[in-house]
Amino acid sequence: MEFILKLVPAIIIAVIVIVLLLVGYVKAPPDQAYIISGLKKEGKILIGRAGIRIPFFERLDKLYLGQMTVDIKTEQSVPTNDFINVNVDAVAKVRIAPTQEGIKLAAKNFLNKKAADITMDLQDSLQGNMREIIGTLSLKEINTDRDSFSDQVMQKASKDMDKLGIEILSCNIQNVTDENGLIRDLGADNTSLIKKNAAIAKAQADRDVAIAQAEADKAANEARVMSDTQIAQKNNELEIKKAELKIASDTKKAEADAAYTIQQQEQQKSIETATVNAQIAKAEREADLKKQEVEIAKQKLDAEIRAQADAQRYRMEQEAQADLFKRQKEAEAKRYEEEQAAEAMKKAAEAAKYAKEQEAAGIAAVGKAEAEAIQAKALAEAEGIDRKAEAMKKYGQAAMVEMVMQALPEIAKNVAEPLSKVDKITMYGEGNSAKLLQDIVNGTTQITEGFTEGMGIDVKALLSGLLGAKVATGSDDKSQPSSTVININTADGKNAAEDTDSPEA
Repeated sequence: MEFILKLVPAIIIAVIVIVLLLVGYVKAPPDQAYIISGLKKEGKILIGRAGIRIPFFERLDKLYLGQMTVDIKTEQSVPTNDFINVNVDAVAKVRIAPTQEGIKLAAKNFLNKKAADITMDLQDSLQGNMREIIGTLSLKEINTDRDSFSDQVMQKASKDMDKLGIEILSCNIQNVTDENGLIRDLGADNTSLIKKNAAIAKAQADRDVAIAQAEADKAANEARVMSDTQIAQKNNELEIKKAELKIASDTKKAEADAAYTIQQQEQQKSIETATVNAQIAKAEREADLKKQEVEIAKQKLDAEIRAQADAQRYRMEQEAQADLFKRQKEAEAKRYEEEQAAEAMKKAAEAAKYAKEQEAAGIAAVGKAEAEAIQAKALAEAEGIDRKAEAMKKYGQAAMVEMVMQALPEIAKNVAEPLSKVDKITMYGEGNSAKLLQDIVNGTTQITEGFTEGMGIDVKALLSGLLGAKVATGSDDKSQPSSTVININTADGKNAAEDTDSPEA
């Protein structure tokens, strides 16, 4: 707390200093000079910058530094050195000299004054300076050399203005008049002299023009005569030249006409030759086009027939495969039932055999011979039942072979059925009757191979096993292969017959 109390005076002093600085802060614009005076012997001058004025101890004064216009006009007539009273209007541009000395001098005379007040103060001094200069010049000098007159006024007035801290920028003479109109009379004399000189010059010019015109007419006449003579000569030479050119032109025209006729005939011959060649080429192109159209028609017809045959064959193959799959499933189910029945019969045989054995063992007391007879009979019956069960198992495979053999003719019939609906087949390229029969046989073979891949039934192995068994037993019951004859109308109009004796057909 004591520390805070000790700081209070310092804080108050700091606040007072800040307030004083804020109140005393000044900033001078570029066209004015702020003069701060009071504490020092010489005041501080601020132009376009800021400064600090200590309140109550220093004062602030302003001095305008901008350009000012002063009208200098003689209120009464002023005599020149040739005793002619004149009135002169002039304008002077002045400002306070932008130096320390000039500002100090101006501050003593124009401090805190506006620009209009300063110009009023300067107007009397400048008018007096201009009157003094007018008294040293003649009327003619004032009118003819105004630049020199204004320079003399500036030079004269600058001495007095420097004492006031004022700088004269320019001085322009606006108007000069006199009471008796002498300036106008001087102008009239000059006007008359100018008119006289102009009239003399005009007369001399007219004379020179007339002389020149006559000489020009003479020269023009001589030139005209000479020109007409030369024109006549040139016209004569032109006519002669025209005649010569006409003779040469007629000769050239005749030669050109003859050459044109010959050239026309040559061109006509070339045109006729080109026309014949074009017709021949057109005929050849038309023939080639016809050949291509026939070839395209053949290929299109062949593609359509093949596509129809392939589609029909594919449909029949699918139907045959579905039918064969159905029959196979039925055969498998039947074989499973038969295997189950054979297994049951086998178990029943084993049970009967066991019972007979027990029965034989039970009646052993009856007699050894009778027991042996009964036992042999039971064994025979049991062995017969076993053979029957084994036969039933084998019968399942034979049934499958029989079913496949029954289905093969139907498959071959379905594969060849699309051909029965075709009235005429025209074959191109490598197509012939042997190729057609080969397609039918391949179709049937693809179906049997489908059985092997899809169901695990090897039809070829079953058939080979069946035929091998028949050959081994020397059976005379051999199936005769059917002979099939297919008539095909080929592209050359001949009938080709194909006799198939193969069982696979």
